[in-house]
Amino acid sequence: MRAISYRGFGGPEVLTLGEADRPEPGPGQVRVRIVAAGVNQLDSKRRNGWLEDVMPTAFPAVPGLEFAGVVDALGEGAGGFSVGDEVFGTTVTGSYAEYAIADLLVPKPAGLSFEQAAALPVAGETARRVLDQLDVGPGETLLLHGAAGAVGQVATQLAVARGATVIGTASPANHELLRGLGALPVAYGEGLAERVRDAAPKGVDAVFDAAGRDTLPVSVELRGGTTDRVITIAAPDAAKHGVPFSGGGTDAETARGWLTEQAEQVLAGELRLPVERTFALADAAEAHRAADEGHRTGKLVILL
Repeated sequence: MRAISYRGFGGPEVLTLGEADRPEPGPGQVRVRIVAAGVNQLDSKRRNGWLEDVMPTAFPAVPGLEFAGVVDALGEGAGGFSVGDEVFGTTVTGSYAEYAIADLLVPKPAGLSFEQAAALPVAGETARRVLDQLDVGPGETLLLHGAAGAVGQVATQLAVARGATVIGTASPANHELLRGLGALPVAYGEGLAERVRDAAPKGVDAVFDAAGRDTLPVSVELRGGTTDRVITIAAPDAAKHGVPFSGGGTDAETARGWLTEQAEQVLAGELRLPVERTFALADAAEAHRAADEGHRTGKLVILL
């Protein structure tokens, strides 16, 4: 099969297109033919070797966690799906490839495109997981760093739906976007603490860092000097600041329930997660360059 892989850490140039062995499903496993693969900052961070302490890499590595596709083969004893079913979810073998073994699988609603479905798993599961870990509730104020990114946009909408006030950090160019999602936008950079205090004079109850841009010291400051209810999904130096790094851990049944609900919300127009740009598999390095530039207002998706 065709697949993107890398054999050492580095920039987007380490990603190469080549031939790889098609993975065979073991007992209870499902193999999918990939139609679309989502591109995430997490993919870039792992490619750079920045998350080795929490997510070790085995080479050669095929990047990509999330996908949408079609069930291609079932391992012995695998149930719940049939060959030909349209599905989306996450994979243990890398989604920048023609075939992959799924570790989380959800039926794709007929009205949801493969591109939209591939954009949802990481952002949807991560946003819901961290909001639950922070126990964000009605009447509370959430400071959300990186609110205009894919995870940030989903988290903003889910938190607002819970009755929380969301203060979202983003570049000024994305402030109108955040207002449309129900957030109070503030610019990141020098003077951030003062701008947040102006927006939330009673303080912030929780901090969700989806940016990782030296945001943890100011986050702890804004929480009154405590790391309580501060979580990052993006800062590789989280341990240095005593802040928990949330990198997964949701059981499959719970995650499937969340993603099933979120897919229906996207179809109903109740949850927005736009696909900003698509790439061919051969252009995976270009997709990573675009992701590394930041300032995205939608998902980047690779089409196979």
